[in-house]
Parts: sequence; C-alpha cells; structure tokens
Amino acid sequence: MEFRQIEYFLAVVENDGINGAAAALGVAQPTVSQALRSLERELGVQLFHRIGRGMVLTAAGHTLIGPSRQILRDVAGVEELLASSSAEVTGSLDLMVFPALATGPIIDLVAQFRRAHPKATVRFGDLRAERDSAALIRDGHCEFVVAHLPVESELGLDVIELGEDEYWLVYPPGTELPPGPITLSALPPIPMVFVPRGGGALGDEFDLAMRQEGNRPRIAVLASHREARLPMVLAGLGGSLLERSLAESVRDVAVVRPCEPSFTRAFGLVFDPATLSKAGRAFVDLVKSATERV
Repeated sequence: MEFRQIEYFLAVVENDGINGAAAALGVAQPTVSQALRSLERELGVQLFHRIGRGMVLTAAGHTLIGPSRQILRDVAGVEELLASSSAEVTGSLDLMVFPALATGPIIDLVAQFRRAHPKATVRFGDLRAERDSAALIRDGHCEFVVAHLPVESELGLDVIELGEDEYWLVYPPGTELPPGPITLSALPPIPMVFVPRGGGALGDEFDLAMRQEGNRPRIAVLASHREARLPMVLAGLGGSLLERSLAESVRDVAVVRPCEPSFTRAFGLVFDPATLSKAGRAFVDLVKSATERV
C-alpha cells in the first residue's frame, strides 16, 4: 500500500467521485482510477460500488476512511517533526460538527485559526450521530468533534465547553399563536414531531416537563433521524422543539416561539490530547485562550 493510494482514495470520498478527485489533486482521471483499483487489489476488497458513472462506498470503504485520515495526519506529523525548527503551523485541521452547531462559536474559532495560521487547511465535516463522537475520534475519522454534551466517551478524551444551545418551539406555517413565549401549560393542541423516548437527554427532559404540567400533545411522528424534524414541521405534520439556530432560520415561513421554561443544552469541543497534530494543538491553544476570555 502506498501513501499516494490512500491520498487518492480520500480525495475520491471527499470530492464525490473520480472526476472531482482528479481536479482537486491536479492529476488525470485515469491516474486516480488506476490507483484505486491497485489499492483494492492489494487489500483484496472492493472499496466502491461502481453504479453507472457514480461511485458509492462499500462497507469496506467506509471502514477504511478513518484509518486513512489517521495515516495522512501521521505523515504530516512526521514532516512537522523533521521541520521542527519552524514555528509555522501547516497541515490539516479535521473537525466533524453536529449540523445544528455549525454556526456561531465554532465558525468564529475556525476563522480565528485560519487568520493566525493561513498555511493550514480545515476539513469541516458533518457529524450525523452525536453518539458516535468518541468512536469517530478513536477510529481516526477526525481530530475534533463539536457536539452536545455530555458525550458518551472513553478515558483520555478532553472536552472544552463552547456554550449552550437554547431550544425553541417551531410550528407549521399558518399556525395561529399569541405573541411571546409559550408555556408548557399553554401548548397548542397541535400534534408534535419528537425523537423517541431515550433518544436524547433534552427530549426526555422536555417530555417529563410536559407530563408534569399535565399537557402532553398528541404525537404525530417519532423521528429517529433528528434532521428530519424540521422538514416534517414545514410540511405541516406537527410542531417540534428545535435548536434556536434552526428555529430562527425558518421564522419567515414557520411559526417560532421561545418556550417557558427555557430548555438548554451545553455543547463543546471533544478531542484526544494524545493524538493531536501540530495544527490540532494550535487549535486547542486558540480555543482555550478564547474561552478563558469570555
């Protein structure tokens, strides 16, 4: 297995196919194709399903992503050691961020990092399941995760709290509600779109608070996929409790209200300090400095 093959494999993953990978790498498309097929022969597995002109990762391909990114970081780490006389930060900063948190603090911190270290690059990926945060770091998929806390973690992971996420009520377009915050005792008789019980600490807290108020609206949909809740609300299936950033992003089409009492959940940066790259260590220093000033 050659480093070039790993680099090309990740380029195909991150650029949605061979054409995009070739353009990003500045090489010919056959060069990328040959490197991929050679890697598959050496490993004895198929990494992509070839469907027409498209390529879809196989199970083996998904498994290879994390170790491949770790290999690239390890190679960059060796290069940094050999050039240790230079204080300049290069390489790549790998983050996976829960979509609802991909605004505000983390964007500001990444912008500060890029201004301070213009030769470093940032890979900003989607964290689809917060419960996978520790495993993604452990398996090398990323150096950092930005997720709601607490994170189901293992020994050795550090957490820097970045702030709190407030949750607001969002109802379908045209819902008639009085202005101002909505108390739990005065929730409108509109079905709700929720995650299943046990699907999240805040959802369970909200469910318990409604029960205590004796006002628990009917359930329209139990959506295990959190990303599906907002489209379902906009489609008129029911109301939901969503991150304030998401709620405010649709207040021109949906009916959005704060909730009384308010529901909040802390979020933060999760990482393994023992495996950080030079860019990763610089980012942690920046984040600690920024959070200490607040």
